[in-house]
Amino acid sequence: MNSLHYIPTEPRFKDLIHSIWQVEGFTDFQQEHIIPKGIVEVIFNFSDGPPIPVSIGNKQYHLSNCFINGFNRTAIKTQLPKQQVFFGIRLQPLAVKKIFKIPACEFSDITVDLSLLDPDFHSLWHQLAEQDHFNKRVPVLLNWFAKNVVEWQPREQLINDFLYANDRRHLSVTQLANSLCYSTRQLSRKIFEITGMNTEEILLYKKYLHAVDLVHHTDMSLTAIAYQSHFSDQSHFIKTFKAYAAITPGEYKRTMSFVKGHIYENVR
Repeated sequence: MNSLHYIPTEPRFKDLIHSIWQVEGFTDFQQEHIIPKGIVEVIFNFSDGPPIPVSIGNKQYHLSNCFINGFNRTAIKTQLPKQQVFFGIRLQPLAVKKIFKIPACEFSDITVDLSLLDPDFHSLWHQLAEQDHFNKRVPVLLNWFAKNVVEWQPREQLINDFLYANDRRHLSVTQLANSLCYSTRQLSRKIFEITGMNTEEILLYKKYLHAVDLVHHTDMSLTAIAYQSHFSDQSHFIKTFKAYAAITPGEYKRTMSFVKGHIYENVR
């Protein structure tokens, strides 16, 4: 499998897009287990073959050619085509409402066919599919997004930064609200609109995300990871991790792939 990434540098694109990526190639695995990663993505599927089945919690879907997926709190399981090509855009959280007129929380724990929200995405899929390389798809995508110009208020930019940054998970609700220049009530409403979680829940979620990052990128013990991620104890860490990922941190550590948050299962 080949994996490519691009991070926009122009302010007009950085305010909308966190990063652009593509994975393509052949896989020997039949299934993929994707644990919650705390991101909002639009994904274009250029894989050959029939629609790809996917389960999110107890819900069953077939992936459309172009879909959006929000801040998940439950794991995704999907059947993998032998040859796959996925092209994705990781969006700034608050940009979702600016682009689609729908808050990001509406896309949590589901996949939504974007052509049903905006027929332009059907045309965009074809424009991208006509390109034979990632480096050719990126400018096509940026050209489409160029029509969506946003100007963030300072407090909005602080929230965008907070949700994708690997910090402030240890703060109390009041401390976080003060750091983002909101009242606790205003912040809770804002966070819920984006993630579907209240402020206390997002702080716990960020502890989980930090733990995933440490498991994936370090050789630290799970006890040390629980401490570094500010869980009250090892039991709380394991319980929280399993509630989101449907597996324990130990199971994730033993089975994780080179892609953070992804586990490949069942060799063909």
